[in-house]
Amino acid sequence: MNRTKENTNALLQLCLKGNQTAQLKVYDSYYKAMYNTALRIVKDSAEAEDIMQESFLSAFTKLGSFKGEVTFGSWLKRIVINKSIYHYRKQQKKNEVALDDVIYKIEDNDRVVSDHAITELKAQKVMETMKLLKDNYRVSLTLHLIEGYDYEEISSIMNISYANCRTTISRAKESLRKKLVIEN
Repeated sequence: MNRTKENTNALLQLCLKGNQTAQLKVYDSYYKAMYNTALRIVKDSAEAEDIMQESFLSAFTKLGSFKGEVTFGSWLKRIVINKSIYHYRKQQKKNEVALDDVIYKIEDNDRVVSDHAITELKAQKVMETMKLLKDNYRVSLTLHLIEGYDYEEISSIMNISYANCRTTISRAKESLRKKLVIEN
């Protein structure tokens, strides 16, 4: 077992005993990644922050049920994704539409930009364009391409068939390609 995993396991044992310092250390280690995960699904920073906080609360409350079959980070990420999707579905029922789907035009005529910066700008453009996709396309692509889940896991998370999952992701990729071509 590597040192990081040993340290995490030691902190988790302290968390089980209610040690707030250990909880803070665990929180500090994972909050950025968990916030980013929630943000990619719900598309609102305040909601992502709330979901992340709720997820940590749930994780610390249910830490006794953590079996260690996967890493703590994976277990926590699953909680964040489930809470994010639950929140997303709840918002769908309320028919609340987010109005933050703004695309930023990138114009850089006067200076040479490094390859890394160009790649970063392209990635940012893809992420912004993903926000314009239908919600089920955006969520399925986020889970597949960014979070790294396979089709079986996504179909389970989104409560759809395996075939429907593959079709949805294929259509989402095509829709994303078309939107990127139109904007360029």
